Amino acid sequence: MTGPIPPQGAAIAERYAAWLAGLTLADVPEKMRAVAALDLVDAAGLCIAARDEEYMQQVVTGWDSDGPCTAFGHARRLDAGGAALANGVAIHGEDFDDTLEGAPIRVGAMTIPAALAVAERFGLSGERAFLGVVAGLETICRMNHVAPGAIHRAGFHPVGVIGAMGGAAAAGVALGLNAKQQAMAFGIAGSMASGILEYLSEGAWTKRLHPGWAAQSGLRAAVLARTGFFAPRTVLDGPHGFFHAFAPSATPDFGHLTTGLGADWYATRIAFKPYACGTMIHPYIDCMIRLAKTGLAADQIVRITCPTGEGLVHRLWEPLADKHHPPSGYAAKFSMPFCMAVGFFDGDAGLAQFSDARAADPAVLALAAKISYVIDPQNEYPRNYSGHIRVETTDGRLIALDQPHMRGGVREPLTPDEIRAKAMANCRRGGWSEGRAAQLIDWIATLQSQPDLTGLGALAT
Repeated sequence: MTGPIPPQGAAIAERYAAWLAGLTLADVPEKMRAVAALDLVDAAGLCIAARDEEYMQQVVTGWDSDGPCTAFGHARRLDAGGAALANGVAIHGEDFDDTLEGAPIRVGAMTIPAALAVAERFGLSGERAFLGVVAGLETICRMNHVAPGAIHRAGFHPVGVIGAMGGAAAAGVALGLNAKQQAMAFGIAGSMASGILEYLSEGAWTKRLHPGWAAQSGLRAAVLARTGFFAPRTVLDGPHGFFHAFAPSATPDFGHLTTGLGADWYATRIAFKPYACGTMIHPYIDCMIRLAKTGLAADQIVRITCPTGEGLVHRLWEPLADKHHPPSGYAAKFSMPFCMAVGFFDGDAGLAQFSDARAADPAVLALAAKISYVIDPQNEYPRNYSGHIRVETTDGRLIALDQPHMRGGVREPLTPDEIRAKAMANCRRGGWSEGRAAQLIDWIATLQSQPDLTGLGALAT
């Protein structure tokens, strides 16, 4: 529950906004700069990979305002809100984008599009855009620690809800809002936040909209706040505030928005995904790939039981019958049994593994049907993502395999070369040549040194 209304200047949004308003690139340590640059590279590749997907064509075609801003991979130029929406949808669309360990949420898909679009729209430098990206990433990561898990429990998608706040930070810092304006941007964004979890029932596409809608909402909130628009400075900690509405079961820990600012960079713990599916599934896929390398055939497997954290069950395991037979390639990304089975057969769970045809493959589905779970009360989720499989074979053996952490996370990060290779592969999937992809990736990786964003439109469309 929230307490009494704080005095002027003491509200959480005001205190956090004051830090953002004073932030300069010189304040950002090299490790944080490196993470932001890698996230930009990863995001660019993901945008190109998704550009020809049906949902992306519909998003770009369905937006009704042209303008000066770039939707990666599309010839049509959009207004700032449209570009933020399109790029946010594209980054997250194939579920191959970044995540945060410890308090899981996507990060770049809501913040990078807001910073880039506002910088293109208002002729800002690459340094301002990059600083906005840094601010947005850090805001998402800190804010998602305030009430971890509680937004999901209330039926909302944190990507769409907290994402609007991250978009407001990214756009606001890029624009150079002062502390009062930035606090108002948060106040406005609180009323623009949205996103429900019902996409889980059928693997619907609305999940893909959430980060893009959050990015354009945050951008619009920042632009409106610049005019002096009056919004609740108590948006976070007031009696009817953000967490009261979206996380009513939680007691918010606002220390994550007031302690260690500029010293402890939460966003340095962003993880980059090696597989194009739900992050918590990744260690289980690694176990299945290792199982396949033992030479065991699928028809030699009687059953596979997976000790798992209770927090994974609702989204990735249940209803188990539906997860054994997902209705589409997109729904398969959120099925623990399918992802594990396709990893066993293909040695990967990349974009190619989640077509509708692959989701209907009889051999994959037959193996998926042998996979179930038991809740392990000692599982570390969400502090750590680990994988555990217990395999019973037709000849009576019991094979136990464990993966202690997520590859791509803080315990075993992907290298910059691996992230670049992923981005290049994603551009190739989007139909781009090696040379064209390299030009875009080289430019976006050096965003902070670009004098302006005129090169983005030339290279990304």
